Amino acid sequence: MNTIIDYQNYFLEYLSQKVQNKEPKNLYEPISYILNLGGKRLRPVLVLMTSEIFGGNYQKALDAALAVEVFHNFSLVHDDIMDDAPLRRGKETVHEKWDINTGILSGDAMLINAYQLFENYDSEIFRELATLFTKTAIEVCEGQQYDIDFETRDDVTIPEYMKMIEYKTAVLVGAAMQMGAIVAEAPETCKKEIYNFGKLLGIAFQLQDDYLDAFGDPETFGKQVGGDIIENKKTYLYLKSLEYASEEEIKQLEGLFTLNPENPSEKIETVKSLFESTGAKERTRKEIVKYTEEAFDVLDTLSIDESNREILRDFGKSLMNRTV
Repeated sequence: MNTIIDYQNYFLEYLSQKVQNKEPKNLYEPISYILNLGGKRLRPVLVLMTSEIFGGNYQKALDAALAVEVFHNFSLVHDDIMDDAPLRRGKETVHEKWDINTGILSGDAMLINAYQLFENYDSEIFRELATLFTKTAIEVCEGQQYDIDFETRDDVTIPEYMKMIEYKTAVLVGAAMQMGAIVAEAPETCKKEIYNFGKLLGIAFQLQDDYLDAFGDPETFGKQVGGDIIENKKTYLYLKSLEYASEEEIKQLEGLFTLNPENPSEKIETVKSLFESTGAKERTRKEIVKYTEEAFDVLDTLSIDESNREILRDFGKSLMNRTV
């Protein structure tokens, strides 16, 4: 087995070969820009790693890995437009660097390019990959719509929120792992189990993202710290705060989440203080651990070598403790 750094390097080398600027410049330059901004490359690494865990060759999985990464970045370009986000991975977002119309059109081209990459596989593998991808893509869109809807609702429940992050984030992590298994032509039970493992890790990953949005280090996080608070997003931290807050704290928190001040720094600090005093900060950390442990329980049922199981376990632990 290769290391995670090896897989990252293999993927980045392939990315540099495949993603090139061409005409019209204003369509393809933003695509190259967002794909080369960096990031964790979590999803493509999972495709390559999973393929080899099930006896495949990572080289055969490179197109599927690139498809997942292109789709993920397409969704980020459009999400940033909807959120009016100024930064992505510490740099200007596409719609800020160019304009909104460019972000929409370049994002559309990325979605089409992602599908195009599956054409490089034999018919049966192509069919499986495309079917899984279509299901996942529509779930991601549904998750994004839930996320938008929640911004204007005052009655969002924790189960509703968990469904939203499952669709918006976790299903793509699960799909990335299942794609690796599909390319490796693994048994059907393994494809389903590795999907569930990835989905549970994806939920933990998103909860960690919520946590870092409020309590991360601006130098390492790469996005605007407090962005969710500025956008009045009903994250797990917010919902847990309401669950355990006093009546006075509930009024204060709900009042803060109706405000859109020009200088939001005071609002961010006050909300973060409430997240801590209500115990939501600590409870969110415990929930991250819980979903990671559930993923490890699924991992124990997989018919793979113990050494490969340990690689996946270490990967899960690294996600749980990440700072970026």
